[in-house]
Amino acid sequence: MQVLPPSSTGGPSRLFIMRPVATTLLMVAILLAGIIGYRALPVSALPEVDYPTIQVVTLYPGASPDVMTSAVTAPLERQFGQMSGLKQMSSQSSGGASVITLQFQLTLPLDVAEQEVQAAINAATNLLPSDLPNPPVYSKVNPADPPIMTLAVTSTAMPMTQVEDMVETRVAQKISQISGVGLVTLSGGQRPAVRVKLNAQAIAALGLTSETVRTAITGANVNSAKGSLDGPSRAVTLSANDQMQSAEEYRQLIIAYQNGAPIRLGDVATVEQGAENSWLGAWANKEQAIVMNVQRQPGANIISTADSIRQMLPQLTESLPKSVKVTVLSDRTTNIRASVDDTQFELMMAIALVVMIIYLFFAQYSGDHHSRCCCTAVVNRHFCGYGVSRFFNQ
Repeated sequence: MQVLPPSSTGGPSRLFIMRPVATTLLMVAILLAGIIGYRALPVSALPEVDYPTIQVVTLYPGASPDVMTSAVTAPLERQFGQMSGLKQMSSQSSGGASVITLQFQLTLPLDVAEQEVQAAINAATNLLPSDLPNPPVYSKVNPADPPIMTLAVTSTAMPMTQVEDMVETRVAQKISQISGVGLVTLSGGQRPAVRVKLNAQAIAALGLTSETVRTAITGANVNSAKGSLDGPSRAVTLSANDQMQSAEEYRQLIIAYQNGAPIRLGDVATVEQGAENSWLGAWANKEQAIVMNVQRQPGANIISTADSIRQMLPQLTESLPKSVKVTVLSDRTTNIRASVDDTQFELMMAIALVVMIIYLFFAQYSGDHHSRCCCTAVVNRHFCGYGVSRFFNQ
């Protein structure tokens, strides 16, 4: 039986057999491309599913649940119901707050849904109460994606109202700027506020009503332009901030005159510095705290995002008073890192076993190093394909 040399055989393998150096370089190139593609792969605990869901929140302090339903939630629902691609709409009205969750068809891009929601909010502006403090705010949320990290901010010397203000203006804004962070929410809200407790007997003795007090507070606590000065070549707008910031400023507010004498708010009410909602609170390790939940952006690498947050924590801690402490309560990347380490170990073990089996069967180094290169390249080409697909789909 005559065995033909490789040069005289046909088939697609002839080109690679006749050029071993080029074949080796090609395998090395595929190997390097696979390594680069592997490093570009997104990491997540579960397969990524981007539900086109948008949540609309409207705050109307002081309004009852019935008022929120009829004056805020219902007009918004009528406008949202006219949007194309809307699959499901649910709402929840409570004292001073309205939350509407909109879920769209899976075929509708989230950016298009966002534009439709903004247009519906603009159309409903004239139907909402005129004294609404702020317009409805919407956010893109993924109900299947829990927070990647939960932080707790505690203090042994400062009240929670000051800690809340500090976390909201310093810590939360800094974390929101990290690449990959989509949303930072605060729990245990102790937002600072001034509480006015009217004295019914004092008001009745002076012939006043609670509506008189409310009107005086609303009219005196505004921030708007006072007028303008028009000249031959330019005009100047006059503005002053009349908003009161402390309880002492509210106590000195004149709410009425009687017999030429001013009646101040402190004469008919107890004014004290407190929290916006004293019934809310959060505790971490048996200490009252402000809890921050950090959610990632869709498609962001959860491990790199968590690492960036941990790298910034020492810098944030140094900028805060010494009595304020930031603690990591939970980190979803702990289990994910263990899974990634197991996957890497199994991958390297599979490559080593395949190369060892090939070496034992061929029993020579000079003729099987191409096979080992081919084995490694075949494994890595999948990562290369995933990486290229990830690049073009961004």
